[in-house]
Amino acid sequence: MVTFVDRVTLHLRAGKGGNGCVSVRREKFKPLAGPDGGNGGHGGDIVLVADPQETTLLSYHHSPHRSADNGGFGMGDNRSGAAGEHLELSVPVGTVVKAPDGETLVDLIHPGMRFVAAPGGLGGLGNAALASPKRKAPGFALLGTSGWEGDVVLELKTVADVALVGFPSAGKSSLIAAVSAARPKIADYPFTTLHPNLGVVQAGDTRYTIADVPGLIEGASEGRGLGLEFLRHVERCTALVHVLDCATLDPGRDPLSDLDVILAELAAYPVADDQVPLLERPQLVALNKLDVPEAKDLADLVRPDLEARGFRVFDISTVARSGLRELTFALGEIIAGHRATRADEGPQERVVIRPRGSEKEFSIRVEGGTYGNLYRIVGAKPERWVQQTDFRNDEAVGFLADRLDKLGVEDELFRAGATPGATVVIGEGDGVVFDWQPSLSSAAELMTAPRGTDPRIDPSNRRTTSQRREQYRERMDAKAEARADLEAERLSSSGWSEESDGGASSTAPVSPPCAAWWSRWGPRRSAVRTAARSRRSSRRSPTPTLAAPRSCWSHRERSPPECRTSPSTSVPPTSPPSRRPRRSGRTC
Repeated sequence: MVTFVDRVTLHLRAGKGGNGCVSVRREKFKPLAGPDGGNGGHGGDIVLVADPQETTLLSYHHSPHRSADNGGFGMGDNRSGAAGEHLELSVPVGTVVKAPDGETLVDLIHPGMRFVAAPGGLGGLGNAALASPKRKAPGFALLGTSGWEGDVVLELKTVADVALVGFPSAGKSSLIAAVSAARPKIADYPFTTLHPNLGVVQAGDTRYTIADVPGLIEGASEGRGLGLEFLRHVERCTALVHVLDCATLDPGRDPLSDLDVILAELAAYPVADDQVPLLERPQLVALNKLDVPEAKDLADLVRPDLEARGFRVFDISTVARSGLRELTFALGEIIAGHRATRADEGPQERVVIRPRGSEKEFSIRVEGGTYGNLYRIVGAKPERWVQQTDFRNDEAVGFLADRLDKLGVEDELFRAGATPGATVVIGEGDGVVFDWQPSLSSAAELMTAPRGTDPRIDPSNRRTTSQRREQYRERMDAKAEARADLEAERLSSSGWSEESDGGASSTAPVSPPCAAWWSRWGPRRSAVRTAARSRRSSRRSPTPTLAAPRSCWSHRERSPPECRTSPSTSVPPTSPPSRRPRRSGRTC
């Protein structure tokens, strides 16, 4: 037996957008000829379509998890990724789509109505689409965003012109089986009908549908006996037929008391503001089971009271098929009049979609934290931009900072009291956390850096070639100044000057601290200078010069004491010593 399902929860996941591509065109004689990375494809949507051929939500009850296709990745040579295929789900006409918290999203009451329940993600832009005069060859691309993922509740409300209401076992299922081709389950025990049954009735030139609503009891508007599950199928009906059992054997029950209970429950059930209250709709009374002799006598007693209340009363018997034609034609007149009234009302109001440019694109909320204030940025654009950013690429992070600055996020952070280094979170819940540092847009436009990098983010401490050259010049100048200072200090302390050095050292007295040094290295220093001076003069003049006497500094061993001369009598050697003299105690 086919199970009737009128309420189901769907778990939907729309397709994810494809990532953009980072590519550079290669041509002969043109290295880095230009970016040619394509865009990623959009993810597929999940669309609910009202289909008159569908009568139940049973298929979604067995397989509630539905997902759409993802978008393809972008490729080089300006090739965009393929878009994900949309997933269309057919639902019966009269299905109400609600959020898990009970909010009504859409009411699919017309055949062919479409509703995008889960929009797909956006595809990321490739580096070709991100190129600009300031950034001619971007080294990054935008990532695709995730599609919508969540739950929706499908609630089927029967779309019928007439609803049969009454107590359980009042003969409603027998009535719809007698006037239409519907074949519901019929038994002699209460609550035989557990789901609405639909039947089509032809009365002359008018065709309309009848809904057999399960039996209602006292307290149904409060949920007793699953009354709320049954009453919601009555909302869409144009007319109501109260089926009263005139042959009931239950103590304390009669047609008038049953009618009072049903009317009280219908009055307590709330309907939408754009719908007519249930008790203000056309209502008829059908006294059923008059084939029983005692039931006919009871019907004659209660008919005057019912007519005094303003109801049209019909005596029917579903077993004997009596009184059905009058009832069906009376209902046909009511339905035809209602349809003519709706036709005279004219077309429905046009749905105008207005742009959302006037709405605030983001908001900043200050939240207190353990380590100070936390500034949370909430908005569709900032959250989408964060999803599109590849945080492994510094250039992409810098592009995100520029986008947020143009949106006015930094100005709002300043107004909210944020300081450099403050914690900023973009998105609700566990969003992306930043240590905010104000950026300089003018400087960012003038900065040049290799592809995929941004000098504003984690700057490199490696010196450039110009910096190394400048530091080398500064170091050499400092050394020259230090040598000059030492030389000036030495000359001032020893009383020796270059002017007095005419091939021999100065005979000025040496101060005690420098006497030992001068006695050891003074002759060698004078000899080296003299030799260098002679070599320069020999290069300037081709005149041969006599070689100077060989000095004992040319020997590898230390000179004997008798060879040592004073600074005033030393003979300059022809060449500097080959190496530093030894400091041993040996003598020649």
